[in-house]
Amino acid sequence: MKNISIWKDTVLAKEYPKLNEDKSVDVLIIGGGITGVSTLYHLKDTNLNVMLVEQNKVGQSITGSSTGKLSYLQNDLIDKIRNSFNDLTATKYIKAERDAIDMIVKVINKEKISCDLERVDSYLYTNIEKEIGKIKDLEKFLKKSSIEVEHGNVDLVKSKFMIKVKDTYIFHPLKFIYGLLRKNKYPIYEDTSIIKIDVCDDYYMCYTKDNKIKAKWVIIASHYPYFNIPFLFPIKCSLEKSYISACKYDVNPLSLISYSNPFISIRNYRDYLIYLSNSHSINNDTCDKKHYEELIKKLNDLKVKPDYLWSNIDIMTNDGLPYIGVLKDNMLIGTGYNTWGLANGFLAGKILSDIIIGKNNRYIYLFDPKRDNASKFIGIAGNIIKNIEGYINGYINTSHKTCPHLGCKLIYNEVEDTFDCPCHGSRFDSSGKCISGPANKNIDIKK
Repeated sequence: MKNISIWKDTVLAKEYPKLNEDKSVDVLIIGGGITGVSTLYHLKDTNLNVMLVEQNKVGQSITGSSTGKLSYLQNDLIDKIRNSFNDLTATKYIKAERDAIDMIVKVINKEKISCDLERVDSYLYTNIEKEIGKIKDLEKFLKKSSIEVEHGNVDLVKSKFMIKVKDTYIFHPLKFIYGLLRKNKYPIYEDTSIIKIDVCDDYYMCYTKDNKIKAKWVIIASHYPYFNIPFLFPIKCSLEKSYISACKYDVNPLSLISYSNPFISIRNYRDYLIYLSNSHSINNDTCDKKHYEELIKKLNDLKVKPDYLWSNIDIMTNDGLPYIGVLKDNMLIGTGYNTWGLANGFLAGKILSDIIIGKNNRYIYLFDPKRDNASKFIGIAGNIIKNIEGYINGYINTSHKTCPHLGCKLIYNEVEDTFDCPCHGSRFDSSGKCISGPANKNIDIKK
């Protein structure tokens, strides 16, 4: 068994150098996941001077730990958006997801990217009696949005009610983003962390440990930004951790997810079953070993054993919509994808690149990071409580290592051999290297 995602283990990544000199660019993209790489791709036909920096390795953080699904049938998220806003906003969101999926498929075909793309039906189910009515109501809503919905049945899970839709896909996420970079003309730097950004007259000065980058535009595509001001990110979102396995299993092609948390998410990949479960807020219930053991018990019920085990952390926004657009002046952001980061991340790249070149995009207003809604204050109060829980749990389960982001005590994840922050999701490997932000500095493992 390997404690690494199957995607990272089945692709050869291209290596990029570390930045070792000062630079001046038109556009600096911070983050080498799906959002950053997509933005780089969508700017490829411009005359702009563009550069991407990645704290760790391109694609090796959140994107490389995802389940590789492209679906608009997204657990209870559509209902969350309906409740936060209205049915019209939820309809626009579904249209955005379907457009993003179409764009990805077209790009894969155009660029001839070999990424194991497979068209599948997507299933949404519940085994809870009181949720049957919610899914039936969602079914009616989807049909009003001109989406063909059918009832389904999958033997892999116990279900009291299940619906399915078509025109959804699964693929290999790392093969996809590496394919996007195949004809890339812009410089990329790995192991290059931005530790400070200063606002100057008409540009930003961005600092690494040893160098500085002058940029007219800055795009924050780093999953969770290291700074707290001006966006007050810790109270505008929460973080959810999930546990994922890949095991040899003969299953028909599909994409399936449960309606409510803790989610069960299933898909196939070649002769593997990708199985996700035990989703929870990172601020509580922080024993990773327990969650992995519970996942393995579920696999035992299917009479399979995991060949791969890994985890992933997703940013959950208060209202269910991603944050994509202008933070201030020429600083842009793309994050908060509520576990559906692949389609949303690619769409973010298109939106952000359109903002930079001054091109109209129908979804700029929908995902505006400065939007307001009825769920704002309830969500903020809940996130403040979660942050407090994270601090407390860090001190209770302390490994005596401190996160350099905001000083939370780190928790040792003995399954993946990492030190994880229970407040904001930063992760460090056994040598102390920061492998996932918002922290942008390593830790001294000897202390």
